[in-house]
Amino acid sequence: MNEPLTEHLLSELVNSPDPKAFVESRTFDAPTLTEYLNRLLQDRGMKYKEVARAADLDETYAWYIFAGRRNPTRNKLLQIAFGMRLTVQETQRLLQAGGISRLYPKNRRDAIIIYSLQKGATLLQAEGELYGFGEQTIIEN
Repeated sequence: MNEPLTEHLLSELVNSPDPKAFVESRTFDAPTLTEYLNRLLQDRGMKYKEVARAADLDETYAWYIFAGRRNPTRNKLLQIAFGMRLTVQETQRLLQAGGISRLYPKNRRDAIIIYSLQKGATLLQAEGELYGFGEQTIIEN
């Protein structure tokens, strides 16, 4: 993923002589959820079926998400993030591409999820952390 970081863009914007210079020097083509997911699959050399298994998702439902035929919930995208072993930054981009609120470290549940992602935890390990703290787990029953 060669997209500039939000922090870098913000710095460029603030240091720009005027907003026109910044806007004219940039393209604002954020990837769709489908584009981002498929780019992640390609970058990792994975198949959606592998992700579905690691994310504890039904393969057909996962295919619908990857094909852009379903709008997944935040928890489903988090399952995919853990299934693909995404970084915190990649997970934030995934949530944003899905039109869903990003993880917020001032939220206790989100902080546990961020910590788990940062440590490279599996979905089941993250579930254990959330359960241990009495927080809602990611996998929806």
